[in-house]
Amino acid sequence: MKHNIEPYYNIDSEILILGSFPSVKSRNEGFYYAHPQNRFWKVLSSVFEEEVPTSIQLKKDFLKRNKIALFDVCAYCEIKGSSDTSIKNVIPNNINIILNNSHVKRIFTNGKTAYNLYNKLIKDKVFIDATYLPSTSPANATFDFTKLYEAYQVLKEKCQ
Repeated sequence: MKHNIEPYYNIDSEILILGSFPSVKSRNEGFYYAHPQNRFWKVLSSVFEEEVPTSIQLKKDFLKRNKIALFDVCAYCEIKGSSDTSIKNVIPNNINIILNNSHVKRIFTNGKTAYNLYNKLIKDKVFIDATYLPSTSPANATFDFTKLYEAYQVLKEKCQ
């Protein structure tokens, strides 16, 4: 499976959030965290005290205002549906396009799979440690909304 969503970033981006690979719903819609049960947009909106964006353009506007870049670790992989646990035979994305064309200084991962793959396949090429954040996927039942909200507060620190 080939990653089909362009990285989202701009020159003002200061933090990069990496997922593992887009869900089926995200691949179909052409933008990140499109599944309505994924809590990504709700959590980030709460952290930054904004309305939850409901369209791709509103999501991009939200990311731009908050200096957030989005991409995924996997450029190519084998995956069953949207299951991170099924990911294998990964070829990583080249995140240097973001790092070389923005002010990103901090990298966060959405979930353990993204974190582990980043450390295994990308970290030694970019020399930036990633901070693990719990997955916002509905499959992550261990973290309710409150726990996710508390964990994601670190994003407000940005590069300070």
